[in-house]
Amino acid sequence: MSRRHLMSRSSGIAVVTALVLGGGFLFIPSGDAATTAAAGATSSAPSDDAEDTAAADAGPAPGVPQHDFPEVSGDPNIVRAGTKLQTLFEGGCVLTTGPAADRRGNVYFAELSARNVCKDEDGNVEAGIIWKYDGHNGRTSIWRSPSGQANGMDFDAEGNLVIGESADNGGQRVTKTDMRTGRSVILAAYYEGRKLNAPNGVSIDEQGRIYFTDPRYEGLEPVEQPVQGVYRIDPDGSVHRIIANATKPNGVYVAPDQSTLYVADFDTGFLDGPRLTPEELASIPPLQMTLWAYPLNPDGTVGGRRALVNYLPKFGPDGITADSNGNLYVAVRDSDAAGIRVYTPAGEEIARIPTGDILPTAAEFGTGRNSNILYVTAGKGLYRIPLNATGYQLPRS
Repeated sequence: MSRRHLMSRSSGIAVVTALVLGGGFLFIPSGDAATTAAAGATSSAPSDDAEDTAAADAGPAPGVPQHDFPEVSGDPNIVRAGTKLQTLFEGGCVLTTGPAADRRGNVYFAELSARNVCKDEDGNVEAGIIWKYDGHNGRTSIWRSPSGQANGMDFDAEGNLVIGESADNGGQRVTKTDMRTGRSVILAAYYEGRKLNAPNGVSIDEQGRIYFTDPRYEGLEPVEQPVQGVYRIDPDGSVHRIIANATKPNGVYVAPDQSTLYVADFDTGFLDGPRLTPEELASIPPLQMTLWAYPLNPDGTVGGRRALVNYLPKFGPDGITADSNGNLYVAVRDSDAAGIRVYTPAGEEIARIPTGDILPTAAEFGTGRNSNILYVTAGKGLYRIPLNATGYQLPRS
């Protein structure tokens, strides 16, 4: 995370603060209050994710102000002409990310609490939040805080919530929460006896293996790993580093046909932005902004990579998800054309879902009757849009 003071493009805001969190920039007005507001009752109770009981998404609760996004464009098999994102929640502090949809119509998403921005009235740093959007009534409430600085999240085949917990007062680990009991276990916190950097993106294959990225964008904690890598957690609990040649891996996703591991390489060129001056930050160009495709072998190892999309000199890819046909939905943090870009498995761009002046972090499809709804985290909020495509769903056990 870092701050830079920049002139706004066309929003009418004279000066904005840009924050880098989990890769990329979020623009907020300079001096904006760093507060967090819930749009519903606070609850940490577990939910039963055993059945597909999701009703059709009710949409935003009454009174939720709507952000005016640009309309979608591209392949009519993917997007619906004339549609645009709808606001479900905009009550975060700085950055939301990691949406994960359960089988009951709920969407969980994380909020990273920046240590130099997200503070209460007494100056105490907030401890991170996992929010819960209830699709039955459109309300959003705090599900868990502290969150361990939860970042990427995904539901496994049993309905457990797997969470990558980042650094900057976070857990620096991967955990799994049983949604029936609320109990959590630690799946990975160390590799070769040394603490992980800051687990970020999470994806699960059909054999139950968990893939996660381990970059570092912010935090005062020591960096103990020799690289910012990609790891695999096997069902027996063993942890393996499978990729060492992505300079700062962020989003990660297992292709629906299980043949490819996609990695979003988002290298900002620094390890802890808050300790750099605005002038120092402005002098650092993005070093790597590439969407990689690694052949995924049956044993969970990978082959030689190929570049699907190179975004340089712009900022590029963050979170990744896919539809049932294997098309990729990538959150692209290019301030000149921010939004979700849709690519074929060969890397051909076929549609765009703009997020306007708000930079996106991730996207995820709903489940059951909501499998055609794409949920997007961007800026301080959660948004949705109905599509003509339906999302890939991990087979449930």
